[in-house]
Amino acid sequence: MDVRKRILIADSDNVNRDFFTLMLSKLGFIVEEAVDGTEAFEKLKKFHPDLIILDNVLPRISGWELTKTLKNDAKYKNIPIIMFSALDDVKDKVAGFELGIDDYITKPFNFTEVLARIKATLRHRELIAQIAVRESRLRLAEELHKDLKKALSSFIINIDELDEAIGQISKSAGKGSEAVDQKSLAKSIKLLGEKTQSVRKHIGALDARIEKTTGEWDDLKKNEIGLSVIETQIRKSLNQEQDYEQAGREKKG
Repeated sequence: MDVRKRILIADSDNVNRDFFTLMLSKLGFIVEEAVDGTEAFEKLKKFHPDLIILDNVLPRISGWELTKTLKNDAKYKNIPIIMFSALDDVKDKVAGFELGIDDYITKPFNFTEVLARIKATLRHRELIAQIAVRESRLRLAEELHKDLKKALSSFIINIDELDEAIGQISKSAGKGSEAVDQKSLAKSIKLLGEKTQSVRKHIGALDARIEKTTGEWDDLKKNEIGLSVIETQIRKSLNQEQDYEQAGREKKG
């Protein structure tokens, strides 16, 4: 199975597409191209990219419109998008991030910078995916805990019924029936009683362990950062980084 990352490049500029396809392919990425928004949407259905590099100005369906479509579709909304634009305007950047893009790069671009942003975006998405898996595991563990508690309750009821049955045997044995071997019956009753107490002891220990685990889960939840918060922090970090770079360029200018 090929585990290389798959990148879809949607740009009407032939030079840009050829350049990115050549460079990214040499670096080990699997690259697919699209010349407009409609072709990009059709290709991503079959290509299943890990990342989309998208020009905001595309024929037929613009980059903005395609982004809206993808982010409103459960099948595609988690695919990260890096948007290219010839417009170096803060409002455009903010609009892009509000649509759900992961990064915004102004043309003309430096390939080294773009590559660094591609890798950073893929790392961020992998981190979010790992956190999602962790949260799923915690949710499964909580469900298991609930089911186990129910099972323990049923188990305790069964033990109570066993105690009641032992009591009935004891009453029968106390009547002095000649058909009953009193010593053997007494021995069996004693053994049953000991087993019952042993089971109760183990149930109590298991129940205490579950309660302890529940407390630990609750403590973890208090310190957990939700996925939406993490994504917001990542987006802010990227946005701030771009603002710093823009400020640096303006200062040099």
